[in-house]
Amino acid sequence: MKKLTLYSITIFSLLLLTSCDAIETIFKAGMWWGILLVVAVIAILFLIFSKGKNS
Repeated sequence: MKKLTLYSITIFSLLLLTSCDAIETIFKAGMWWGILLVVAVIAILFLIFSKGKNS
Protein backbone atom coordinates (compact mmCIF):
# COMPACT_ATOMS: atom_id res chain seq x y z
CA MET A 1 0.00 0.00 0.00
CA LYS A 2 2.88 2.39 0.76
CA LYS A 3 4.39 1.74 -2.66
CA LEU A 4 1.09 2.58 -4.30
CA THR A 5 0.94 5.87 -2.41
CA LEU A 6 4.54 6.71 -3.31
CA TYR A 7 3.92 5.89 -6.95
CA SER A 8 0.73 7.93 -7.08
CA ILE A 9 2.43 10.96 -5.49
CA THR A 10 5.32 10.64 -7.94
CA ILE A 11 3.04 10.38 -10.96
CA PHE A 12 0.87 13.25 -9.72
CA SER A 13 3.89 15.50 -9.24
CA LEU A 14 5.31 14.56 -12.65
CA LEU A 15 2.04 15.43 -14.34
CA LEU A 16 1.56 18.61 -12.37
CA LEU A 17 5.07 20.05 -12.53
CA THR A 18 7.18 20.65 -15.57
CA SER A 19 10.73 19.35 -15.41
CA CYS A 20 12.20 22.79 -14.71
CA ASP A 21 9.76 23.43 -11.87
CA ALA A 22 10.50 20.04 -10.33
CA ILE A 23 14.26 20.58 -10.48
CA GLU A 24 13.91 24.10 -9.10
CA THR A 25 11.89 22.77 -6.15
CA ILE A 26 14.47 20.07 -5.44
CA PHE A 27 17.35 22.55 -5.49
CA LYS A 28 15.51 25.05 -3.29
CA ALA A 29 14.87 22.35 -0.69
CA GLY A 30 18.49 21.22 -0.90
CA MET A 31 19.76 24.77 -0.53
CA TRP A 32 17.72 25.38 2.61
CA TRP A 33 18.79 22.07 4.15
CA GLY A 34 22.41 22.95 3.41
CA ILE A 35 22.09 26.38 5.01
CA LEU A 36 20.39 24.87 8.06
CA LEU A 37 23.11 22.23 8.47
CA VAL A 38 25.93 24.77 8.12
CA VAL A 39 24.36 27.04 10.76
CA ALA A 40 23.87 24.07 13.10
CA VAL A 41 27.49 22.92 12.72
CA ILE A 42 28.81 26.44 13.32
CA ALA A 43 26.62 26.76 16.44
CA ILE A 44 27.84 23.41 17.79
CA LEU A 45 31.48 24.32 17.16
CA PHE A 46 30.96 27.70 18.83
CA LEU A 47 29.46 26.01 21.91
CA ILE A 48 32.30 23.49 22.10
CA PHE A 49 35.02 26.10 21.81
CA SER A 50 33.35 28.53 24.22
CA LYS A 51 33.09 25.80 26.88
CA GLY A 52 36.72 24.88 26.27
CA LYS A 53 37.90 28.42 26.98
CA ASN A 54 35.98 28.63 30.27
CA SER A 55 37.52 25.44 31.68
